[in-house]
Amino acid sequence: MSGRHGDLGEPDARDVVFVVFDGVKMLDVTGPAEVFADAHRFGARYRLRYVSPSGRPVRTSIGLELPVDGCPGSAPDPDTVIVAGGDVLAEEPVAPELVGAVRELAPRSRRVVSICTGSFALAAAGLLDGRRATTHWQHAALLARTHPLVRMEPDALFVEDDGVFTSAGVSAGIDLALALVEQDHGPELARTVARDLVMFMQRPGGQSQFSAPLQRHPPRTAGLRTVVDLVAARPDLDHSAHALAARVGVSPRQLARMFATELQSTPARFVEQVRLEHAQALLADGHGVAQVARRSGFGSAETMRRTFVSRLGLSPSQYRARFGTTRRAAEPRRTP
Repeated sequence: MSGRHGDLGEPDARDVVFVVFDGVKMLDVTGPAEVFADAHRFGARYRLRYVSPSGRPVRTSIGLELPVDGCPGSAPDPDTVIVAGGDVLAEEPVAPELVGAVRELAPRSRRVVSICTGSFALAAAGLLDGRRATTHWQHAALLARTHPLVRMEPDALFVEDDGVFTSAGVSAGIDLALALVEQDHGPELARTVARDLVMFMQRPGGQSQFSAPLQRHPPRTAGLRTVVDLVAARPDLDHSAHALAARVGVSPRQLARMFATELQSTPARFVEQVRLEHAQALLADGHGVAQVARRSGFGSAETMRRTFVSRLGLSPSQYRARFGTTRRAAEPRRTP
């Protein structure tokens, strides 16, 4: 892999510098890099560079050697610094050399980004103190415990706080890269890149890493599992607290305690999240707003609109326009 991609003589190209190390997850590098490289092909001016703390090639998670352009000091002032992830960052203290590389590059850049467990390197360098951040859900608790000054958002896909971006696992890093391209060059170019890579338009950063029914810790109580499965399967039914409680033979107060203990949520919040995710999927597939509101259980387009604006900062129609699938973008929409 050569850092020369995009080095076509444009004096105003944005330098995107990837910080890599032994054990780096290959896809944490190549996924976002392909987004920027594709954006460059469609008119954005990005120059990709790869550096390691020592300036020597690194051995990736899949055993391949990854060549680099040098050490951090050899790179011109970057526009964007991207610290890739790797299992080693969550399994042992971050190497001082990697921390030093991050500290050297960060003050010289416009924005700093971590992919997956790359957040541990940012945290070790002090860049996440007092900031909102996320990482892969499997390691969120560890990051919060070892760096208590970080304001963790453990299930977000990606988070931005004052020019510092952190993301969840591999695919979320690609979502974040698309979001950065959109920030630089607008939604049309980002949509073009997503279409060319045959992928979904990027999910909004605040979207959960998990589908609500697929929580990392599924309910232990049989009655609660029944409720969760029913809401997931039929979000359009009456899922008031009284209705849900009646279905499993408990009081609404007891059901609320079950939700709080096992899902760290309220019944109403859980139902709203399931309906929101169901609506997002239908909208991304091109269905009309009124139909989606009905099928998702919101009852009215206005109720759904208020939920979308409150939770995602977008109206349903804006969500459909921005996050529709490439299949729908390429094919005429069929009437449902």
